[in-house]
Formats: sequence, C-alpha cells, structure tokens
Amino acid sequence: MINIMKWLDANLERYLLIVFSIVMVIVIFTQVVMRYLFDNSLAWSEELARYCFIWLVYIGVSYGVKEQRHIKIDLVLIRFKEKGRILLSLLSNLLFLSFALYIVVFGAVITEAIMSYGQSSPSLQIPMGIIYLAAPIGMGLTSIRLLQQMIKQVRTLMGTGSFEVKTEKDEVLEDVGLKPSNNEGGKQ
Repeated sequence: MINIMKWLDANLERYLLIVFSIVMVIVIFTQVVMRYLFDNSLAWSEELARYCFIWLVYIGVSYGVKEQRHIKIDLVLIRFKEKGRILLSLLSNLLFLSFALYIVVFGAVITEAIMSYGQSSPSLQIPMGIIYLAAPIGMGLTSIRLLQQMIKQVRTLMGTGSFEVKTEKDEVLEDVGLKPSNNEGGKQ
C-alpha cells in the first residue's frame, strides 16, 4: 500500500496529463481527417477535446506546483539568500493555498448544484458535474502539493530538511545543462 501511495505521489499528475493530452490529440486528429478526407465530421470530437483540455489545465496547475515550474516574477526572490528565498516562497505558497482552498470549496458547491440540475453535455451526454469537478479536484491536488512543499520548507528552516527554491534563472541554467549558483546577488 505504501509503494502505491509513493507511486501516486510521484506520478499521478504526470500520467493524467499524458492521458488527457493523448486523448485530445487523437480526437482532434481524427476530426481533421474526417473533415478533410471524408467530408464528414464527428459531432462529439470538439466537445471531448474541450473537456480534456479543461481537466488538463487543472491537473497541470498541481503538476506545476509539484515541479516548481509555474511562471513567477523572481525579481525580489533573487535578492535573498536561501533562507530568505524559502521564507518568501512559504508566504507565496500560503497565499496560493488560500486561493486553491477557496476554489475547492466553491467549486464543490457549484459542481453539486450542476449535478442536482441533471444537466448533461450536448453531444456526449456526459453529466456536466463531471466537467465541473475539474476545478475542485485539480485545486485539491494543488492544495496537497502546496502543503507538501510548505512542510519541506518549514523543515528546512528548522534545519531538519532540505528544500531549494528554484528561480527562473536556475531553471534555465538547469535546462541547458549548467548548474545554477545559489544565492547570487543577495543578502539574507
């Protein structure tokens, strides 16, 4: 059971994103082939691609948090040494967590209302509540990832853990195969 949980923690968002991306590409490609080669179109393809994209976006938010790959303005962040970076990142994560929990709560309320109306999608006849679940589930996963990061950050501040705040400069240097130099240009 523990191995399953570790695997899910390491891979859940990645595999969901892969599945949604593959479905989108196949459906859109099929639609293009049907339209231009057979002069016929599928009524449901654009709807399915749109719903996959919605889920992809919300799951992608969680994956971005997990990998510390969200776009950020790190003009202030680069002025600090590692401890200051962690404190600033912890504050940022706390604000983001508040927003994510807000979306979880109100997204669940909206989803429940949509489910109670019994509304379904026009072509696929999927209950619209399933589509609306993307927001609370995606932001729920995001909240979990934020909490995981915040725990690592607090442990690092207490001297019992290890967490490195990645700046955009560090990410670019890492992407081109150069090791980023920490704490440039700043004081704690």
